[in-house]
Amino acid sequence: MIDLLQVSQLPPFLVERLEKEFRLHDFVNPADPDKLLDEVGPQIRGILAGGMKGPNANLINRLENLEIISSFSVGFDATDVVAAQARGVIVTHTPEVLTGDVADLAMTFILMAPRRIGEAQRFLRDGKWLQGRMDLGTTVRGKRLGILGLGRIGKAVARRAEVFGLHIAYHDIKPMGDLLYRSYPTLGDLAAASDILLVACEGGQATAGLVDGAVLDALGPDGFLINAARGTIIDQPALVSALRDGRIAGAALDVFDGEPEVPAEMMAMENVILTPHIASSTHETRRAMGDLVYDNIRAHFDGKPVLTPVPPQI
Repeated sequence: MIDLLQVSQLPPFLVERLEKEFRLHDFVNPADPDKLLDEVGPQIRGILAGGMKGPNANLINRLENLEIISSFSVGFDATDVVAAQARGVIVTHTPEVLTGDVADLAMTFILMAPRRIGEAQRFLRDGKWLQGRMDLGTTVRGKRLGILGLGRIGKAVARRAEVFGLHIAYHDIKPMGDLLYRSYPTLGDLAAASDILLVACEGGQATAGLVDGAVLDALGPDGFLINAARGTIIDQPALVSALRDGRIAGAALDVFDGEPEVPAEMMAMENVILTPHIASSTHETRRAMGDLVYDNIRAHFDGKPVLTPVPPQI
């Protein structure tokens, strides 16, 4: 049997399927990591990773016979892809299969935040309706949606947003000259021209803290921030400050820097919608992601090309 090292939590159905054909070694929370690697390291030929937990360069380089890292996620910032590819190790991820669900949640946030849906539910449940009507929300029709990162998910959200009558613009490091949406040269320019700013770019060091205090100030006191990408993209203390001081109108967030920890001050804010990283959390999508992880692993060890390799990062 081929030995695989599991470094991230995976759905039970995927673990059960893999265990029928491979020997899995649990490295999610090992009691003695060095002892485990001393015992099985030379036999490990593949790693099973996740979007929030993947192998670093030290682990990758310690496994002398490593051939493939298959990540249960579309994002691959938790894995040191550069270190892997420098050694000729294949890295795969699960794009496309979760685009629809992530875009659906992002669009839901775009509708919920201006209309104050989360606050309205608490208003009703707390009995405040008995004392009078809630203050007004803001319509989304005719508003300007700025998208940071017009990749698969950004484009999917844009298509949904057009149906609701929003005007779309974007900022991306890649040229998108064939699109009708307006492109802005900087994130600050995009934020200043947006009523709602959606974060849809990749995570990782290159985008860490990209949405900072200056960007939030450009978005302005009537603007809303939406994030279903990676928590690290936003300067979280700057966001808390902007929300507290009324420098933006509100936010809807599915991801956080340091999750599952969420700032207590943010938890207490009425104008913030918070969900526990559920953008791809449907039975259908998780099954499709698991199937793709398996298919990539199986294809590689059957001597076939993997289905969804991570693009070269070197």
